[in-house]
Amino acid sequence: MCTTASTAARVWRVGADIDTDQLAPGHAMKSGIEVIARHCLEGVRPEFASGVQPGDVLVAGPNFGIGSSREQAASALVQLGVAAVIAPSFSGLYFRNAFNVGLLLLTSADAQQLQEGEHIAFDARAGRIVRPGGPALATEPIPGFLLDMVEAGGLLAQLQQRFSQRTPS
Repeated sequence: MCTTASTAARVWRVGADIDTDQLAPGHAMKSGIEVIARHCLEGVRPEFASGVQPGDVLVAGPNFGIGSSREQAASALVQLGVAAVIAPSFSGLYFRNAFNVGLLLLTSADAQQLQEGEHIAFDARAGRIVRPGGPALATEPIPGFLLDMVEAGGLLAQLQQRFSQRTPS
């Protein structure tokens, strides 16, 4: 994953209060992440999992990721290639799970201004979303260590990189 995107990031919109059961439905939880991802958001956007392209972004209303602490809810979006989720607010557990699996979350009070199908660019380190032909939107600052984790592909990948770079004593 990357903390910046070119103007190729297509916006997919969902409403407020998207819970982890909608992202990783219970009926699919006995399967691997590839199957879970195929059912991601099927209750609110049946076409999402089959239509989303790597690098696309998901824009939601407030309270994204509420519900259970299932890590698969964030992993399903990573599996589908979603570059970022942009919302006014996130569940605290979902926020941490997302960064742990390498999913970038951008908190923006102005997320609702982004339109379905719009193409945007974003720079998480600079805290902005660029809309070609429109005003830039601000995002809340994200600590550098979390952005580094996303760029590494998640916490596990980051730790593997650190340990592989160490030289034997």
